[in-house]
Amino acid sequence: MISIGETTRRELYFFNLYRVFEAVVFGGLVFSPVAVDWVQVARPLLGQSVVLAYIPLALLLLAATSRMHARPGFWIGAALCLDILAASLVQVSLVGASTAVPILLIVNVGAAALLLPLRQSLLLAALAALGIIVPPILTDYLGITQGRTGPEAGLFGVAYLALALLGHYLGRQMRETEALAEQRGADLLNLEQVNDLIIQRMKTGVLLVDDANRILRINESAWRLIGTPAPNERDLGSVAAELSRRLYHWRTSGRTDQSAVALAADVPEVIPRFTRLAPNDDSHVLIFLDDTSLLSRRAEELTLTSLGRLSASIAHEIRNPLAAIRYSAQLLAESPELNDEDTRLVEIINNHCTRANDVVENILQLSRRERSRPESIDVNAWVLAFVDDYRQGNDLGGDQLRAITQNRRIEAMVDPQHLQQVVWNLVQNALRYGRQPNEPARVALVARLATDRGPPLIEVIDRGPGIPPRVAAQIFEPFYTTHEFGTGLGLYLAKQMTESSQATLEYVPVAGGGACFRITLSPVATLATRASPRPA
Repeated sequence: MISIGETTRRELYFFNLYRVFEAVVFGGLVFSPVAVDWVQVARPLLGQSVVLAYIPLALLLLAATSRMHARPGFWIGAALCLDILAASLVQVSLVGASTAVPILLIVNVGAAALLLPLRQSLLLAALAALGIIVPPILTDYLGITQGRTGPEAGLFGVAYLALALLGHYLGRQMRETEALAEQRGADLLNLEQVNDLIIQRMKTGVLLVDDANRILRINESAWRLIGTPAPNERDLGSVAAELSRRLYHWRTSGRTDQSAVALAADVPEVIPRFTRLAPNDDSHVLIFLDDTSLLSRRAEELTLTSLGRLSASIAHEIRNPLAAIRYSAQLLAESPELNDEDTRLVEIINNHCTRANDVVENILQLSRRERSRPESIDVNAWVLAFVDDYRQGNDLGGDQLRAITQNRRIEAMVDPQHLQQVVWNLVQNALRYGRQPNEPARVALVARLATDRGPPLIEVIDRGPGIPPRVAAQIFEPFYTTHEFGTGLGLYLAKQMTESSQATLEYVPVAGGGACFRITLSPVATLATRASPRPA
């Protein structure tokens, strides 16, 4: 069983084409009106009948080349048997032409050996040898003079067998080389696809432009940073005029403007960098767009990391003297000799010790935060259980806390321990600050889907005065607080915990007054699969 590749299909076509040529040569030998000394037709009826049958069959095999892919070994073997039979009968009809017919048959044997397994190749080569050896014996028996001797025919037979061995070896090498080339081609294609995917997912914008400033390739980040142009807009000058101007300046002067620039409205500022694909060749230029907001965020993260480590060290140092101060204040409060003014001072000491201790605990919690362990949860059931547990463990007084869920099942992947801490913090804030003056707090914990096929959401909604826009822009920053006794770390810790579980926490104003803190969770089916970027 052999397979048909593109190279093998092409060789099979030329093999069948050669058969047509061979049939035409046989026809020339038996039908030629010109008598020559080296060939004579002893049995014209036999030779002409063979040729008249052989030519149409050869043409039919040539036309059927494209249909031989199902059983190529069978068709090649059958065609070679036809060649051997035709050559043997043509030899019987001729006198002279001692080497013409056997030489023509060499190509058939060699071509078949290239395409067939070794055993089949040797069998057909042996048949070809018999086809060359038998005619001299047969013509001698019939009393027809044959121009070829037995030893000469035997040499052709040996040549056919040797050619079959050599052809099979070359054919095997050819097929292995072809398979290796196809594998290398597939590997290169896969590597190209991987590289393209990596480039598409890069945060740095990447564009490839030619010498006419036409955009040849662009990744998702670059497409966003130049203002999300239409796919058919390929002229860099019309899409991003400032970037085109800087590219021209770089091409003419060799210097790059390192200042940040916004290439479109409502997009972050970028710092363009240019590089040639080939040295001293400006025909194709790669443009890298570094998002300054990402750079600033990385610098801020490094700063916060360093600050967190320093703060944790300081917190450890503060903890012991703070405990001593608090213990001393408690002992002082038990003294019977304290007057009202001293009692008030002790109360102030205790309040500030409590606040300082909360800051220390939050900082230590931030520094030793454990890795998130997401698991699948039923969001509706989790919200109902949280509200029930909170009501049992806390005295709400006149305040209200209720759960709002959907009838459909909502599943999400999240660390339940982190989610418990985050929602508890948000509910505490809502009950404390989310109330109108002289009214009880009304807080709702909502579980729903963003859309029919959207991600799961958990929302903490209150009916208080809301948060001013100026304050809302800073509430997730560390140590930012508007309350006299606040630490400014609660919402920052909550945001860090949600992000560690591949979730997001955001503030959403509520129409008509109030505040909403929305946690967007990861659906179970898409925790490890993010949306593919827009293709170039």
